[in-house]
Amino acid sequence: MNVIDINNLRFRWQGQAQDTLNIEQLSILQGEHVFIHGESGSGKTTLLNLLTGILQANQGELRILKTAVSDLKAVQRDRFRADHMGVIFQQFNLLPYLSVIDNVTLPCHFSKIRHKKANNSEKTAKRLLNHLGVNDSLCQRAITELSVGQQQRVAVGRALIGQPEIIIADEPTSALDTGKRNAFLDLLFQEANAQDSTILFVSHDPYIADYFPRKIELAEINHCQQEAV
Repeated sequence: MNVIDINNLRFRWQGQAQDTLNIEQLSILQGEHVFIHGESGSGKTTLLNLLTGILQANQGELRILKTAVSDLKAVQRDRFRADHMGVIFQQFNLLPYLSVIDNVTLPCHFSKIRHKKANNSEKTAKRLLNHLGVNDSLCQRAITELSVGQQQRVAVGRALIGQPEIIIADEPTSALDTGKRNAFLDLLFQEANAQDSTILFVSHDPYIADYFPRKIELAEINHCQQEAV
């Protein structure tokens, strides 16, 4: 089953003379691990913002889990994202005034679907954190007391809780050295496989591509870049 279907999708920022994205067709299957590579300014962040519903396309169709997200209103897109997507941001976007455990369980407060799937959200959060190498002694600590690597693992736990069908990762390894980066990817794949989540990993780092069975060059599917060349 396809979890993402894009057809003739176009996006142009207001006031710009040409499109930022012009993607004729892209389909991603359930459970796939997909790496999308693109240089700075290639439209990676714009594509992620369209997929997560932060932006709305000017033209074309974007279907996620068979829902025409491109036709939804902003509040409906926010709800859809909360219910079905876990997002790992480059800067993690963890809340400094919450504890580690409260940061992980946060999506369950915004989504009844993920709250139900998590069952006992605190117990599930601790299990995820343990699997990710964050032990119980850290769960009640303020997130600011953790190292960058530990915060990253908390961000992964937050994305995974409640078994969202799609995990979207936006340059989450940029602050890690090679060893920590590889360990991070192993943990991400292990947990995503356990719940059959699709991973869409976007980065400008081509060395990460070898970890993924499917690789997409954004420049090859984004026709407005080809037209500009």
